[in-house]
Amino acid sequence: MTKRKLSKDEHDLWQKVAKTADPLHDLRPVPAAKPVLPTPIKVSDPVAPATLPKFKVGSKSRNAAPGDNLAPTLSERLADEPVRMDQKAFQRLKRGRLYPEARIDLHGMTLDQAHPALTGFVMRCYAEGCRLVLVITGKGKSRDDGGPIPVRFGVLKHQVPQWLKMAPLGQVVLQVTEAHQKHGGSGAYYVYLRRLK
Repeated sequence: MTKRKLSKDEHDLWQKVAKTADPLHDLRPVPAAKPVLPTPIKVSDPVAPATLPKFKVGSKSRNAAPGDNLAPTLSERLADEPVRMDQKAFQRLKRGRLYPEARIDLHGMTLDQAHPALTGFVMRCYAEGCRLVLVITGKGKSRDDGGPIPVRFGVLKHQVPQWLKMAPLGQVVLQVTEAHQKHGGSGAYYVYLRRLK
């Protein structure tokens, strides 16, 4: 690349532009700052190290170490939710003494198939005046492919309670609990609907 010579007009124009520009960096040398020494901390009395209790080979440990999974299970989360239906009816429901008026089986469906099927089923049952329905999801299959991100066990089982809380189903559903063992146990949900207005 060859350099061309600037004409007098170009040179004057460049000088005017250069006078209006601010430098990006100050190119003057910066004097070295004096190092700041930390102030010493006064230590009162040294703390004695904690001693472990004596352990005899063959004895049992007192407290088991907490598990790695800190999040509560889906069953624990559903059990911890407040009871919004009649307490006596809820106790009968938990014992399996209330019988569902309708049921839907979502086994073998994908999420895209199961969501509209569940929505249509619950809304039809609500329109017909049903109070208790059974939603069977199954317990799920272990599909861990060995990848770096773990795959949730039982996708429908985890997704259905969330769908039942979202609109439009959240407005008609009063209570969601795991079903009694004779109605499917942890692979199914009792869905208690509000009264038809």
